[in-house]
Amino acid sequence: MKVAVVILNWNGKDLLEKFLPSVVSFSEEANIYVADNASTDDSVFYVSEKFPSIKIIQNKVNGGYAKGYNDALKSLSEDIFVLLNSDVQVTENWLQPILSEFEKDNSVVAAQPKILDFKNKEYFEYAGAAGGFIDKYGYPYCRGRIFNTLEKDKGQYNDVSNIFWASGACLFVKAEAFWNAGALDEDYFAHQEEIDLCWRLQSKGGKVLYVGSSEVYHVGGATLDALNPKKTFYNFRNSLFNLLKNADGGNAYSAIFMRMILDGLAAFQFLFQGKPKHFIAIAKAHFSFYHFAPKFLEKRKENASILKYYAIKSIVYQYFILKKTFFTEL
Repeated sequence: MKVAVVILNWNGKDLLEKFLPSVVSFSEEANIYVADNASTDDSVFYVSEKFPSIKIIQNKVNGGYAKGYNDALKSLSEDIFVLLNSDVQVTENWLQPILSEFEKDNSVVAAQPKILDFKNKEYFEYAGAAGGFIDKYGYPYCRGRIFNTLEKDKGQYNDVSNIFWASGACLFVKAEAFWNAGALDEDYFAHQEEIDLCWRLQSKGGKVLYVGSSEVYHVGGATLDALNPKKTFYNFRNSLFNLLKNADGGNAYSAIFMRMILDGLAAFQFLFQGKPKHFIAIAKAHFSFYHFAPKFLEKRKENASILKYYAIKSIVYQYFILKKTFFTEL
């Protein structure tokens, strides 16, 4: 299989200086690309000067994660795409364990490695950890991370396991399956579009895997910090998109109704914590969702499936009421 490691860049020269060397050193099996989202800094010049073997794809606009990757991947002919954040440090032999899983089982269409915290390397990182899931109401959580509780890596997830979604920070996906599923949904702009993609891939019969023998270290929030209200906006809105677009009728509408209540409680919690911008971000997320609802109802006609998408009814209840903070307690 031919492999393309594609790093999406937007004004990220500092990140490329720090993390690109590890990708070059440990990715001999792959062609490496930097897909630039109309940067205004000198990051493209830096890559061309320092890493002439890396191919540069220049997108005309900054369309965010989804459009940025869709535009960049159209020109590639490799069998496997690896969508890699610019703030990820890879390790020796990070590609082969996952590529072996693709080779062993043709039904595997997407995968992720173990994602650890670059700033605290003994712990899992928020964006993906040891593989992702969602509850009935669309809230994401991971093996190794539930809400803001991060587990220490003690080898408890050194396995190969089926997961519901693989992290967009380091997402391996079969090119043919990617295009057959409709690629990334550009209406998301950023955040949780990988959950939507993995949902659609599985609806078409594919498997999504976590492979714990492959490790990477992710900074997280290098492009959009967790404290930024924009991140709150996209996460709340896009998780609603996921439900409306993909969940079966028996779950979609009841889950969205319950989300109105739960999101309202979350918004007021932000307000009481002295974070009014996040309160406003959740309100804006819902208004934006209502604005896009007719469009997503049309998408729903093609995408909604009877795929069982959740094992936990409410991760909010499990975490905040029952105080189950580790994945193994669920």
